[in-house]
Amino acid sequence: MPGLAAIACVEAERIVDGKTTRATRYYLSSVPITPERFADAVRAHWAIENSLHWVLDVTFDEDGARNRKDNGPENLAILRRLSLNLLRSARPKLSIARKRKRSGWSDAFARSVIGQMR
Repeated sequence: MPGLAAIACVEAERIVDGKTTRATRYYLSSVPITPERFADAVRAHWAIENSLHWVLDVTFDEDGARNRKDNGPENLAILRRLSLNLLRSARPKLSIARKRKRSGWSDAFARSVIGQMR
């Protein structure tokens, strides 16, 4: 492979409900990298996965979206991310799911969330 500078492997183990699951992930890099820097890069990648994609799926049920035509999926993805950023920055300190539900139940709360946009 031209340009390949490093190959790395991560072995992960999770215990859920008393059941152990093991996974091995392999990574290819075009730059030489130290093990410490590689570990930081992998953690940063999974931090994005856990803080953005997981929240979008759980809170907005993004994986269950049925829109597939034209620009619909991309447009709705942009609106979900905009909503998530807006809800994250809005006060009071409630969970994203609670702020979303409360915004649907109360026009006044929804206006207060939108009014905090800057």
